[in-house]
Amino acid sequence: MATILYSATMSLDGYIAGPGGDMGWLTPHLGPNPLVDELIPRIGALVVGNRTFGGDDPHKGTDRAGKPFGGGWDGPQFVVTHHPRPSGDGITFVPDVPTALREARAAAGDGYVNILGADIARQCLHAGEVDEILVCVAPVLLGGGTPLFAEPGTIGMQQLHVSHTPHAVNIWMRITSR
Repeated sequence: MATILYSATMSLDGYIAGPGGDMGWLTPHLGPNPLVDELIPRIGALVVGNRTFGGDDPHKGTDRAGKPFGGGWDGPQFVVTHHPRPSGDGITFVPDVPTALREARAAAGDGYVNILGADIARQCLHAGEVDEILVCVAPVLLGGGTPLFAEPGTIGMQQLHVSHTPHAVNIWMRITSR
């Protein structure tokens, strides 16, 4: 059965996107990360928020633009949107989080379903559907933007792994209580 993982790179002051959804701040912090490199092939499917799917890309202007994990991953994506459009090229537009999770779990098999997008992660947390969280904390202060979590409530966690790279401190946790 698939494990539901929310992963994101976050500034030290808690933001995953800068003001206006800016992701350009992330580009210098995308250096080698062995933990992320080990995770990517274990991801079986993505659940992506529509704003994240159509938003700013830290790889814009390169051949890696528009590709999950900068082209390091390929597989089924389930994009949650109130305005579904025709699906194709491994991208399925779905009307709600429960549908996205159901379809992504089926597609992922025993792999990870990786959530991309703060609002989708918040909805999944409120529904009790997140098993693990991986945050790569980048050495930068943004001062505003999209927070990692907005109003998640109290959620207990167990630390699974902490590691350091020149670009980030990785903190991987398992949800233990909601």
